[in-house]
Amino acid sequence: MSQNAKQTAADRQNRAPLAEALLQHIREDVTPFHVPAHKHGKGTDELTRYFGQQVMSMDINSMSDVDDLANPNAVIDEAQRLTAELFGAQYAHFLINGTTSGIHAMMISRLRPGDRIILPRNAHKSAFSGLVASGAVPVYARVEDNTDFGIATTVSVDSISSCFERAPQTAALFIINPTYYGFASDLQRLIALAREWDASVLVDEAHGGHMYFHDELPVTAMQSGADMSAVSMHKTCGSLTQSSLLLLNSKAISNEKVINTLNMFRSTSASYLLMASLDLARKQLAMEGRERIKAVVELARYAREKINQIEGLHAFGQELTSNSAIHSFDETKLSIFVRKLGATGFEIERRLRQEYNIQVELADLNVIMAMITIGDTQADVDRLIAALEKIASRSRKQNFTRVSQMPDMPDLIVIPRDAFYSHQKSVALEDSVNEISGEMVMSYPPGIPVICPGERITRDIIDYINILKEHNCHLQGTADPFVNNIRVLGF
Repeated sequence: MSQNAKQTAADRQNRAPLAEALLQHIREDVTPFHVPAHKHGKGTDELTRYFGQQVMSMDINSMSDVDDLANPNAVIDEAQRLTAELFGAQYAHFLINGTTSGIHAMMISRLRPGDRIILPRNAHKSAFSGLVASGAVPVYARVEDNTDFGIATTVSVDSISSCFERAPQTAALFIINPTYYGFASDLQRLIALAREWDASVLVDEAHGGHMYFHDELPVTAMQSGADMSAVSMHKTCGSLTQSSLLLLNSKAISNEKVINTLNMFRSTSASYLLMASLDLARKQLAMEGRERIKAVVELARYAREKINQIEGLHAFGQELTSNSAIHSFDETKLSIFVRKLGATGFEIERRLRQEYNIQVELADLNVIMAMITIGDTQADVDRLIAALEKIASRSRKQNFTRVSQMPDMPDLIVIPRDAFYSHQKSVALEDSVNEISGEMVMSYPPGIPVICPGERITRDIIDYINILKEHNCHLQGTADPFVNNIRVLGF
């Protein structure tokens, strides 16, 4: 690229067309006779005092000067084009219902009822609800476990190859890049493998948006030639919660089909606060992304080094890439094995919050995970390290020869859509052995189902759910919020 071309691209990216249009709309002091009812905050005094006048003034609906997400042809269209350019995609679409809506859109845009899709069993719950919505048939790839830390890692190339051999007519491959814990498969080899079988590649990059801006982080979906990717900008790139991107660069999936799919499910009253935050986050990444993400990685490396000097703790990372499935690791995921302190991850999470006013992103039976992002400072990280040092110094160190981990992948008896629409009944969890589940059970975070609709419930699964309940884990997916009962197929 010539110097002039680079300068032109920089000039383009140094704008936030939607956010600028929104500010201009406020300056014009338009008298609103349209929704929302608060009319720039004038009708909700306490709400306006709480959020501030500018936020309330920006909470508007679509009109000519600020465009319309359902049919963008002005500033939203321009903002999305700039986003596509920055992320190396042909098209980018703003998502105002999180990456979950992007996962659903990818599946429904590519798959027809009865099509097969290969996906790892440790996918997010949105992938499994996407199976219900699309009517696709899952071919589950086995995920390698790390028995030292009691966690699922990622899928190997051999595992995916085996799935293609079992299901040669597979329409799509679904990959997580990276997982919640930061593990990444060999994405480039997996995409090459999928092309050999004429399958499209859909990528869940909910936790990978920042990886586009650092060469030592795992390679990204668009860099690797995937067809589509869903990116949670709010998780790692600085936009507001619930705002994400859908990236498209495919010959097999038309942009028109994607637009039609998105318009089926998203609100016609799209939040301009969320969309403007996407526009401004993209601008910041374009102007400062590499510098900021470099600082994030350096801060995460510093934290990992310090924590690994604390007796009883281990912040795992790049050393696990010698594993056959783990190709690379996202160092900004500060995952810490805590069981040698004689406590579960849930207990350490509670102590950090209650005793030190620190909240981590994730806890499970064995691990806590802190996200290091563009919003963290050296002082924040030092505070976490100091708290962990104090907790460790007051703990009785123990050696664990075996740690609990998620049970083996259950047998799929009925495809998810058929199970979802089947007659169901509620039974006691303890009495559900050998029944076919009619709903999901998962801990959130990370949102990985223990059981999905259409799968056979085993004794190991019930025991694992009871362990999660004993530790007051936040369980989701069931009609019974306490998971004492579970819905199964039958009358």
